[in-house]
Amino acid sequence: MAITLRRRTALILPLLAPAIARAQSPLRLSVFPSGSNWPIWVAQEKGFFQDRGIAVAVTPTPSSSAQFTALMNGTADIASTAIDNVIAYVEGQGEAPGAAASPPDVIAVAGINNGFLRLVTAPDVRSFADLRGRDLSVDALTTGFAFVLRRLLERGGLAEGEARLVRVGGTAQRMEALLAGRQAGTLLTVPLDAVAAQRGFNVLADPSAMLGAYQGLTFALQRDRARQERPRLVAFLRAYLDALGWLYAPGNRAEAVAIMGRNLPEVTPPLAQASYDAMLHPVSGFPRRAALDMPGIATALSLRAAYGPQGRPLSAPERYVDPGYLAEALG
Repeated sequence: MAITLRRRTALILPLLAPAIARAQSPLRLSVFPSGSNWPIWVAQEKGFFQDRGIAVAVTPTPSSSAQFTALMNGTADIASTAIDNVIAYVEGQGEAPGAAASPPDVIAVAGINNGFLRLVTAPDVRSFADLRGRDLSVDALTTGFAFVLRRLLERGGLAEGEARLVRVGGTAQRMEALLAGRQAGTLLTVPLDAVAAQRGFNVLADPSAMLGAYQGLTFALQRDRARQERPRLVAFLRAYLDALGWLYAPGNRAEAVAIMGRNLPEVTPPLAQASYDAMLHPVSGFPRRAALDMPGIATALSLRAAYGPQGRPLSAPERYVDPGYLAEALG
């Protein structure tokens, strides 16, 4: 039987995908340096992006303000960012220059994790009471995980203003400042919390135990950019799902731990092993299908309503997401 044109195309395209990926300009992905990029590192090292016919250039960002500036001016296509950042910028409450006057129409298209957050404090801080009169660092004062920290302090018995929040930057910058003694605490992500603990710092609280459902990081981009880049965005999500599947396969554990170590040299092999158990936990680890946690987004909205700028009411969770691209990637 003669091979039809459609069948020929289906047979040839996988063979051409690496060449196509090399020829095209890369999708530019902005990330905070952290263990949350584990599936991205896997997709790079195992060739999953190339297999899906795309190239991806990963750029670390020093702060959410810098990240959203890049999204708005077109020097980044996709951001790995907190859902609260998406909400803030859509609502005109972002801290990047010009964002309040001209809010970008940003959407989250997939979920990455619940934040993997831990409140880490200086060696002399062993309780919330020890934080009275002390400084804690955040990425930004009115976006991201600052509201999570404020809720933790409140639940820990501290009144508004009893501990001061100072703007320092992304995870790497906050960890450096904490280790240098410039602040008494900050929210770090797994596995950097364990790195700090190994150096005598204290893991004071796990926000997930206090907050319940919470959407942490997402893949987000401007709505019109998503439409323009639909085929490549879907291919990106498929490659990311490939990486998640590979990470969750027990037989890949040793290689996965090695990949973590190559990309976060400060994480020792024992810490990377422990991180595997935490970050690939069947319930609280990376969502295997990269689903957005809608109740978790509702929690983020409730925190912003409580601690964010007051004014117009926030929208329903559906306003800030478009699950259609992920559905196509899964289909």
